[in-house]
Amino acid sequence: MPAGDWASTLSAYVPPPLPALLRPRTEPRSPTRLVVQWARHQDEVRAAQRLRHQVFVQEMGARLPAPLAGHDIDHFDDYCEHLLVRDPASDAVIGTYRLLTPAEARRAGGLYSDNEFDLAPIAAWRPRLVELGRSCVHADWRNGATILALWGALAEFMQRNRLEAMLGCASMPMYHPGLAYGEGAANIWQQLRTRYLAAPEMQVQPYTALPLPAEGRGTPGAADVQAPALIQGYLRMGAKLLGAPAWDPDFQTADLPLMARIEDLPARYRRARD
Repeated sequence: MPAGDWASTLSAYVPPPLPALLRPRTEPRSPTRLVVQWARHQDEVRAAQRLRHQVFVQEMGARLPAPLAGHDIDHFDDYCEHLLVRDPASDAVIGTYRLLTPAEARRAGGLYSDNEFDLAPIAAWRPRLVELGRSCVHADWRNGATILALWGALAEFMQRNRLEAMLGCASMPMYHPGLAYGEGAANIWQQLRTRYLAAPEMQVQPYTALPLPAEGRGTPGAADVQAPALIQGYLRMGAKLLGAPAWDPDFQTADLPLMARIEDLPARYRRARD
């Protein structure tokens, strides 16, 4: 959905607390454009969790606990706001993010990223940042329009809630054809660190580090592996790498810690602050 059509609605709306998820749905649906909305009741959250299961488990092979069959559910879901993009023709959820605000992170006992990284170097930012997580887009909708719709809504949310930065773990696959397990991810990290690494005082340490091949001992062709499109998009938005990736054995991914300040976002993602 073009930013001009939904920004005015989102600019006046700060997502409600979790109990509002039980309210009946009354929002109108656009017949011709992508629908961007915040989940306001339980069945919309469930739709996002089904999409996540489809992408992470069925498509990517993640090994996740399943308290509800066919759904990706974890401890943080109850504390997050869930952003949805719908196909107007079928009303199906085709893209999603979840956002954890500072207040809800305190209630949840911390950030999801705290499980993978020692975030002490960015402790001063905690009251001012939102954590992004569980981002995914249906395979048939992985195009610029869907991603731009999500990112535009994220920037709007941050400005309305007076948040200054976004933090998240961006995943890289551990399997690349012709390469050893994790070698492609390690080479992506080596490529990106030369241009996008944050200042030393902002760098965090992974609890379970991704093994890195010794210099000169990698598989020929490994250096040609490209970063996933979503990571490239984050970096074009002005995000910085906070350090080396962590290995996530459940998702079978290498997770890069990324942080973007709203003041560094390109103008098309930003709005004036009053």
